[in-house]
Amino acid sequence: MYFLLGNLSFLDMWLASFATPKMIRDFLSDKKIISFGGCMFQIFLLHFSGGAEMVLLVSMAYDRYVAICKPLHYMTMMSRQSCIKLVLISWVIGFLHSISQVAFTVTLPRCSPNEVDSFFCDLPQVIKLACMDTYDLGILMISDSGLISVSSFLLVMISYTTNLLSVWKCAAGGVVKALSTCSAHIMVVTLFFGPCIFIYLWPFSQFSVDKLLFVFYTIFTPLLNPLIYTLRNEEMKTAMKKLRN
Repeated sequence: MYFLLGNLSFLDMWLASFATPKMIRDFLSDKKIISFGGCMFQIFLLHFSGGAEMVLLVSMAYDRYVAICKPLHYMTMMSRQSCIKLVLISWVIGFLHSISQVAFTVTLPRCSPNEVDSFFCDLPQVIKLACMDTYDLGILMISDSGLISVSSFLLVMISYTTNLLSVWKCAAGGVVKALSTCSAHIMVVTLFFGPCIFIYLWPFSQFSVDKLLFVFYTIFTPLLNPLIYTLRNEEMKTAMKKLRN
């Protein structure tokens, strides 16, 4: 569990810092300019860290499933080698997802206007600048980003539904304990997937997405994750009490 949490924190650091320094600089400057290469790099880091974190959250849901439904096999099924494989899978899927997004974006014909209506570069805004009909590209983007977001979210929800049903069949009082065990992860999943699914499933609608939603998804959610897990973890709370005393 702590090995997966450590990797989640590492991805959160990337997600929270890929555009934050540039965004703060733009707030303090009158000239808000980014190069084309810098723009593509922001898109790559956003989708790499975001895609990898989605798959990692599925792996953490599987970890909770094994801990609750197969406790006697936990040390075998979630060995160090298994955890490393799960983390590597998340990184590979995140990389492939990001490369697929950048590959078709970098080849788009560009012309004026060249102004991105956001705090950082992302696909829904960048492909609107292309000198061509972007409807098919929008469908491709939704198929890629929307598919990985929705499928990962459904897998996590299926995992926790299975956990709660298994515990409920064994003992009525165990449901409360299972909810306590999974509540931190459920909160993180909801905060992470909610804005992400909203952004990428309706990127071309007439409804203007509030820029605060982008900031919440890329900055505040990664910063909240360690706080949520710390406050919900009994060992961490005990260590904090000892440190305070």
